[in-house]
Amino acid sequence: MAVTRWLDDDEQRTWRAFLAASQLVQEELDRQLQRDSGMPHAYYAVLVKLSEAPERMMRMSELATEVNSSQSRLSHAVKRLEERGWVRREPCEADRRVSWAILTDQGLAILTAAAPGHVEAVRQAVFDRLTPDQLRHLTEICAALLPTPNPS
Repeated sequence: MAVTRWLDDDEQRTWRAFLAASQLVQEELDRQLQRDSGMPHAYYAVLVKLSEAPERMMRMSELATEVNSSQSRLSHAVKRLEERGWVRREPCEADRRVSWAILTDQGLAILTAAAPGHVEAVRQAVFDRLTPDQLRHLTEICAALLPTPNPS
């Protein structure tokens, strides 16, 4: 039987501060986007990923990975975005099992309008509160926590 490696006091403080800070930033960004653009942060993330993709389209499975979402959660979000006219889905002609998510012109316009307020909220919630050294450390820490990409 494995021995539990309990967190010491410093690790516990760090872990709880990380959780609280992460939750606070997410809630602040979600509130700002809901208030100013009528969408949750999760929808904004989908629109951003599609806007950055070639021809503003991605396979649904790839999009789910990129926004760190399950297939079912992404499908629900894309359905809501379709209802708003911001995204459309199309089947892949070469493989009927694949579905494409495509950012519409209306979706791009909504994203373009939402971006300045969102960037300001990100600045206020994170970057304005950090020194250059803290920012460098945060970048290094986040990179260490992310999975290593698979070489292609």
